[in-house]
Amino acid sequence: MGEGILIGGNEAAQVFLHPRYANRHGLIAGATGTGKTVTLQCLAEGFSDLGVPVFLADVKGDISGMCQAGKAHPKIDQRLQAIGIADYQPRDYPVAFWDLFGDKGTPIRATVSEMGPQLLSRLLDLNDTQEGVMTLVFEFADREGMLLVDLADLRSTLSYLGEHRGELGSGYNVATASVNAILRRLLVLEREGGKAFFGEPALQLQDFMQTTRDGRGVINLLAADTLIRSPRTYSTFLLWLLSELFENLPELGDPEQPVLVFFFDEAHLLFNDAPKALQDKIEQVVRLIRSKGVGVYFVTQSPADIPDSVLGQLGNRVQHALRAYTPKERKAVRVAAQSFRDNPSLDTVVAIGELGVGEALVSTLQEGGVPAPVERVLVRPPHSRMGKATAAEREAVLAHDPNQRRYRDTVDPRSAHEILAERTAEALKQREEAEREARASKSRGRRSNRQSSGEAFFKSMARAAGSSLGRQLFRGILGSLLKK
Repeated sequence: MGEGILIGGNEAAQVFLHPRYANRHGLIAGATGTGKTVTLQCLAEGFSDLGVPVFLADVKGDISGMCQAGKAHPKIDQRLQAIGIADYQPRDYPVAFWDLFGDKGTPIRATVSEMGPQLLSRLLDLNDTQEGVMTLVFEFADREGMLLVDLADLRSTLSYLGEHRGELGSGYNVATASVNAILRRLLVLEREGGKAFFGEPALQLQDFMQTTRDGRGVINLLAADTLIRSPRTYSTFLLWLLSELFENLPELGDPEQPVLVFFFDEAHLLFNDAPKALQDKIEQVVRLIRSKGVGVYFVTQSPADIPDSVLGQLGNRVQHALRAYTPKERKAVRVAAQSFRDNPSLDTVVAIGELGVGEALVSTLQEGGVPAPVERVLVRPPHSRMGKATAAEREAVLAHDPNQRRYRDTVDPRSAHEILAERTAEALKQREEAEREARASKSRGRRSNRQSSGEAFFKSMARAAGSSLGRQLFRGILGSLLKK
């Protein structure tokens, strides 16, 4: 087994992440400002050098500088010497910029059908009853063979079910109040940028899994500095992406290295207020997706942010400093320390509180998938530039990105909104024709009941004959006529 991806080192040894076990997932934890972003950048570079594509969310906008080469600095030289790195060379990395809103990168879109009722319900924060209505919307669309592409499709289908629930059978008897509540949530989602996310052309996963001509994996950076202001949207989108990878990638067993590495920054947002059913789904995806060759790395402040059922599956761990000023924080430090394999020469609990910026406790999987004893190391400097890319640098990357040609312009296919609009228009036309026919039939009936003057006269005479005076008069008139 080769040494793999260098994370850092100390005066005694260097610590590597082995590609063979990189799909056993990982954790990068530590308080704000302790160096998690640099560790994330170093790992992304290492995977790219191995030819492994990477996806990560740039929640602070300070990783985009990876598209540029780093620069020499005395502090970098000092760290290189401390770790024992002799062949360091600054270089840029192949980066693809993405953005749900299309402002700082290639737009990312998904269809409503791909998102599914469960994730949409979480995105809209629906209750159980409203989630049931959402499930009926998808069932109805499937039954009618209609695509749910964008929010207009979803809104039209909801409205149609609410207006025609009496005609569609008891299975689609949805409450008007629930429909109206979901429609209001959709309006809020549109204002938060959902209108731009849902549509066509939808993202094709293979476009996240590209390599360059020199064999390096492309690092896909999602501009999330705006998206993170809507935590539910951010976490639901990343969970959707993870689920899509799980559903669509083929089984690979245990590959020599991952086919894709997925970094989930601000991972605590994924589990905040998540119902038990959703947490179970996340645990299942994390457990099984490694057989698809995908490594998932959670980035958060404390291991306590991750449920134990998920935390137990994260074999590669990098722990930066945690500060313990309260009983809750001291408990979090103990949880972090207990997640490592003991090193007799290192007091892990004490070390976590003493770590400086750029220092970390590291334990990775060794031969046979066994965790190595924890080591206190200095994290190596990145080869690429730390910090943000300028607007001009970002534009230069986007100008040569083939994804721009595929995803820049939206497409509006014939889907549920158009089909239901046509159906409603046809029903309205038939109703108007039926009303015109009814009016015409009524008009013909009135004309057939009109009497000529002669008919009216004899009918009047016949009625008059019913009385004694009438009979006399009738006979007098008739007699005079006969005489003539």
